Amino acid sequence: MNRTSAAVVASLVVLVSFAPSVGAQVKTHVMVTPAELKWIDVPSLPAGIKLAAIEGKLNAIEPFTFRLKLPANYQVPAHWHPTIEHVTVISGTINMGMGDVLDKSRTTPLTAGSVAIMQPKTNHYVWTSEEAIVQIHGIGPWGITYVNPADDPRKK
Repeated sequence: MNRTSAAVVASLVVLVSFAPSVGAQVKTHVMVTPAELKWIDVPSLPAGIKLAAIEGKLNAIEPFTFRLKLPANYQVPAHWHPTIEHVTVISGTINMGMGDVLDKSRTTPLTAGSVAIMQPKTNHYVWTSEEAIVQIHGIGPWGITYVNPADDPRKK
């Protein structure tokens, strides 16, 4: 495991350990209202984004679901994930593109109700012009690796 991967895993373990998960303790049917979500900061993403864990542990081989609240004028530089990423836009619009460098001219606007499915290790990026909420689900362990290590906020 290289240094970047080790840092990603360590950050996820810290995040997962403290992230409140609405359904993590429940082994039966789960129903969650937006008011029940607990939003926290995400050290592995640029400042300003918030995460609400819904189910699962991101560092385990199990299903997970979480939401991200992206502020207006937000950017996530080019990155990839070790497992498949399913993104559903809950509100607002995100702009997503594929490649090694964030290029706003090469993105697709995804409005509420849109879905994006990224295969493992697919370089992609996101930006917003308005606040947006997305729901991400998949099977862990989950992580984020930036194409350009200098973009990683955990190193700043």
